[in-house]
Amino acid sequence: QVQLVESGGGLVRPGGSLRLSCAASGTIFSINAMRWYRQAPGKQRELVAAITSGSSTNYAGSVRGRFTISRDNAKNTVYLQMNSLRPENEDVYYCNADILVRRYSGSTNYWGQGTQVTVSS
Repeated sequence: QVQLVESGGGLVRPGGSLRLSCAASGTIFSINAMRWYRQAPGKQRELVAAITSGSSTNYAGSVRGRFTISRDNAKNTVYLQMNSLRPENEDVYYCNADILVRRYSGSTNYWGQGTQVTVSS
């Protein structure tokens, strides 16, 4: 059984910073891509940032230059450093990862439970 557990969300003032973490646990052989999504009430989830197993990164245009995705493969953890936060960044943020549970298995996509980011003065 694989779980993704996010942490680090909370309330921050406009212009402030937060660092989200997502740790994968359980039976894990390896992790391919890891991603952060955001979702507003009543809307579809949107990709915020992604990072491959080789640490190549991709960002949504609205966060490029302000957010940084990184990973620690030894800890099976992905991070999202969010700087210069704006009210429009307020959402629930979800971690997502493609995980192999055995050496020759295909990868399975997993989601975390989400963490709320609130940007308000």
